[in-house]
Amino acid sequence: MTAGTREFDLIVFGATGFVGLLTARHLAKHAPDGVRIALAGRTQAKLEKVRVELGERAREWGIVVADVDKPSTLDAMVARTTVLCSTVGPYALYGETVVGACVNAGTHYTDLTGEVLFARRSIDKFHEQAVANGTKIVHSCGFDSIPSDLGTFLLYERARADDAGTLGATTLVIRSIRGGASGGTIASAIGLADEVSTDRDARRVAGRPHSLSVDHTRETPKQPGDLSVVDAKTVDPSLTGKLAPFFMASYNTRVVRRSNGLLDFAYGPDFTYRETMAVPGPPVVTAVTARAVQGALAVGMAALAIKPLRPVLDRVLPSPGEGPSEKSQAKGSFIADVYTRTTGGRRYRSTIGARLDPGYSGTAVMLGESSLALALDSDTARGGAPLPERAGVLTPAVALGDVLADRLRAQNFTVTVDELA
Repeated sequence: MTAGTREFDLIVFGATGFVGLLTARHLAKHAPDGVRIALAGRTQAKLEKVRVELGERAREWGIVVADVDKPSTLDAMVARTTVLCSTVGPYALYGETVVGACVNAGTHYTDLTGEVLFARRSIDKFHEQAVANGTKIVHSCGFDSIPSDLGTFLLYERARADDAGTLGATTLVIRSIRGGASGGTIASAIGLADEVSTDRDARRVAGRPHSLSVDHTRETPKQPGDLSVVDAKTVDPSLTGKLAPFFMASYNTRVVRRSNGLLDFAYGPDFTYRETMAVPGPPVVTAVTARAVQGALAVGMAALAIKPLRPVLDRVLPSPGEGPSEKSQAKGSFIADVYTRTTGGRRYRSTIGARLDPGYSGTAVMLGESSLALALDSDTARGGAPLPERAGVLTPAVALGDVLADRLRAQNFTVTVDELA
């Protein structure tokens, strides 16, 4: 498929939902002039209302009615666009048919999934076909998992440019985070908890460190656990105290390892990857806090699987399609550092951060820019800096690489790589 030959460059599917609307708002403000965008969902009137709310720049945007329960409407939708950006989740329930329609039509695809079972099924069912027809299926284009995936990829590129050897032990540290968990993320977590509690195969896939990998037999055999408390000095000598486990490690780590495999294991034979979160206070306090976070995560994951608790959780947790006010989002921010020591003995740190709510406004920017990259940056005739020549079920780093890094910098994200003395 040649970019620009279809009616639309980009369709936002689920535009009336919370994150879908945020993504559409970002595109209305920041998409270049001339980009042909449409809003898609189940209800014409709601889509038209959203278009009006988006203002003058969206006045000519298309409206497409499509429903995941009506596959023919999905086929018709994806045939009209170069890229489909889907915010319709939980993806385990609604995503597979959409991805299948995109692959059949040769339509590039982005989403926000943090669901390991859905991603694995997508790989198994669609990767080879997408490779064959040149389609890029790019999952996890939000806070899950761009800081993790792109941050590690940038370290690899810097170490290679410096002839510093390959990557060794690599650790993400969420230095700071302020923002809420989305209702969609929580619904996805509940769905995963239900499936792994009743399906032995699903439980095995979810628990494998290499569950999204290209070839697990070529992976470094021993990877760190997802719920470990980590001595910060083992990450980098500049750090002190203890680091708590990061609550999305069980997904993001698998994405990073898939990137390594898709790049023919270029990160190196000694590459290991884990994710942590900094906690405030002096070392003795961080030890207690990190253990408390570890325990809370374990209890929380177990609680999601207990169905009699669901009515209580429903009262205190946001529902899918819900989110915080603009005022609350304006207080959000995140800084994610990824540390590595190369086989040449040199130390590096990449940093990705923004003064945006990570799960909402920040994710909308990351998803919007990922989608624009697929729509525009593969088309050199329209001024694009060409994307990597890869197709299949990909990761953000492998599909978009430096193009995405530059796009995020242009949106006032911090995206840096530094060598540490």
